[in-house]
Amino acid sequence: MATTKIDSSSPLSCDLLYDILRRLDGPSLAKAACTCADFSSISKDEILWERSCHSLWPSTDRNDVRTLISSIGGFRRFYADCFPLIVNEDIPAVQTEDDLPYPEEWAEADYYGDIDEIESVSPSDFISIVDLRYKEKTVYSKVIWGIPDSDGYNGWFHNCPFRIDLLSYSGEDGGEVLLSGDDGLPPIASLERERKDGRLWRDLYEGIKLSWIVVNSKLKQAANLASWSPVGGQRHWPADTNFLLRFGSILPARDILPCQVAECIILMKFSITDTGNGEGGMATAVRLTELSMQLEDMAGAHVNGRSSLLVLKEALSCRRSRNYSEVLENCHLYLKVQNDFKEEKIRNESWFDRLYIISSVAVVSAFCYCYIL
Repeated sequence: MATTKIDSSSPLSCDLLYDILRRLDGPSLAKAACTCADFSSISKDEILWERSCHSLWPSTDRNDVRTLISSIGGFRRFYADCFPLIVNEDIPAVQTEDDLPYPEEWAEADYYGDIDEIESVSPSDFISIVDLRYKEKTVYSKVIWGIPDSDGYNGWFHNCPFRIDLLSYSGEDGGEVLLSGDDGLPPIASLERERKDGRLWRDLYEGIKLSWIVVNSKLKQAANLASWSPVGGQRHWPADTNFLLRFGSILPARDILPCQVAECIILMKFSITDTGNGEGGMATAVRLTELSMQLEDMAGAHVNGRSSLLVLKEALSCRRSRNYSEVLENCHLYLKVQNDFKEEKIRNESWFDRLYIISSVAVVSAFCYCYIL
């Protein structure tokens, strides 16, 4: 049987190629674009990338978000910016107190740079696009225009710790976020059993995926600040029925903070609302009680609003990677350096405490001696 060669210039062949590419997800579509000239040409179609974005981030299917993405370069560029995760290669080596001055030892003006740059960064320029998935099913989406409770440049926001608490701004798409057996949550027999085997905890840790994209509409840049999968967590904190998951990334803060880096911490807390009390295992439900983002420096201090705006601006041009292992390694390296710094700080504080006690005892002894005489 003779084979028929399809002419690549014919409309039919282009339709067939397009039909193939439209069935691919984003990573597969990007790989296909590198295989041949035909795929490369067709893969530039914005509709293909729009579908990929909607599939991965349902929030992008809103009309206002579509308009925003079109204004900053289109869905193809948006996907290329936000699918890879942030990797900061400028994490400093283990530092001592001499290397990392305390806040009272450095002037803000030395790190904020040109005042014109500060004034050019406005809270209203930043948009948060958040999507929470559990076992490939979207359970929560939210879009926040601007940074809530920021009252202009001279407002309290710039001098207070930066924090966005997503559940505090329900708006039109508010309401409780519940996960149950219908969503694939495993049943547990009791809290006692859960403390022993951690079945529910492991399921949440492995099944939850989070994307927190920040867009700067003025700079026309976007980046995903979340780590997609948790980088850490804590069981039964602060009570037996609570779980805490930690996401985030390490952001550049050169010439903004003394430590030159900042950690974007995204916290997610779940509370068990229904548990079984029999060995057979009963239905389980958990409720999302917190989804927040804040920035901390190397010493663990909260970064204020003014510095946070500058850090977020720098993060939009930071290096990205599709290698999740590299992202995790980057986060773990930062935590190691941070822990080493805190230990060094504690050792120094302990030494000063001992010196203070010795000095105090000496003064009291001298006073008592003079009083007796």
